Amino acid sequence: MTAPVALAVSAHGLAVDVSALLLGMDGKVRSDEDLVFYNHPTQDGVSLDGSTVTADLAHMPADVERVAVVASADPLQPGAVFTRAPLVLVTQPGSPALTFTAPDFTSGETVVVLAELYRRSAGWKIRAVGQGYASGLAGVATDYGVDVEPEPAAPAAPSSTQVHGSSGPTASEVNLAKVERLAPGLLSPARQAGRILADRNVSDRRAAVYLILDHDWHMEELYESFAVQAFAERVLALSANLDDDGTVPVIFSSGEQPFLEEIRLDNYRRRIGQLHTQVDWGWGDVAEAMRRAVGHYQESGAADPAFIVTQVGDEPLDKAEVRSLLQNTASLGVFWLFVGFGRGKLAFYKNLNASASATFTNVAFYDATKNPGSVPDERFYAGLVEAFAAWLRR
Repeated sequence: MTAPVALAVSAHGLAVDVSALLLGMDGKVRSDEDLVFYNHPTQDGVSLDGSTVTADLAHMPADVERVAVVASADPLQPGAVFTRAPLVLVTQPGSPALTFTAPDFTSGETVVVLAELYRRSAGWKIRAVGQGYASGLAGVATDYGVDVEPEPAAPAAPSSTQVHGSSGPTASEVNLAKVERLAPGLLSPARQAGRILADRNVSDRRAAVYLILDHDWHMEELYESFAVQAFAERVLALSANLDDDGTVPVIFSSGEQPFLEEIRLDNYRRRIGQLHTQVDWGWGDVAEAMRRAVGHYQESGAADPAFIVTQVGDEPLDKAEVRSLLQNTASLGVFWLFVGFGRGKLAFYKNLNASASATFTNVAFYDATKNPGSVPDERFYAGLVEAFAAWLRR
């Protein structure tokens, strides 16, 4: 699409400000002028009129790759957090109107990135995002490179659990301070992941977290709809509680040479979209990706165990090979969590521990449904760490 497109935002029971961000190839604003809001309503083909953002796509500067549409609650309004997600109505001359409503929010989000316009070939496309931030505009600003004034905030009340003369912050508090500094948009899920680990009595344990992603052709829609990016962000938020380097190696299981990169606290925004376009679609070889992960872990010399989160969307090509890898890594300090979401068959992974004669002590399966983004943080992280925490305690 190249004709002007309008995105009208409406919220339920909450006064919101709408803004837009013009982003370059690196996912950052080119300057602070690229924040379009009520005090700066036009910039390089993007304009704001009330709660409607209009983008003149045909006249967009060549160095603008994306336009993000943002809704933020008034920070001075008591209880100003999103519960029901705002509605976005997308209109364009000659095309049917589209609507998008993200899943409802449950973690005190005060800012939501609702949608993105992005370049594709010679035209533009639109995708729903629905990324919430409990850290306010400061979180969005950090992720997108905008220098904004800090929001007013009420004085913090003393914590009922604070002890005078305590010896200092715990390891978990140090890790969350790093998240707050580098990736404030992940602070809320990182806290929830930390609570789940504490409930399972493993908050003091460490692990090297890996992420394997299915890159079969049938996963294309889930990459385009932000589902895989959102999943990777949640794994990164969990990793912040288990590994203080703020980095998760990512391996795409596609072809004979699985593509290995990393997602970090300081680069996670749109990272999966940037990486997966470098990988061909095909029938992913999950066994080869598993070998790559184990090889990287052994070469790293890490003393902590490895927690390898392996997203699967269909049955493996070579089931015997996968079983052999699971058996051979049981003594290496490697735990495998197969997370199922997608549209394929997953019976092999669900049944790995179905019989007493084929029990793998270092393997578990978690069904994240076809839309893992709709699973609340508490339930999602419980499913992610339950078996891993039991394995650590053993």
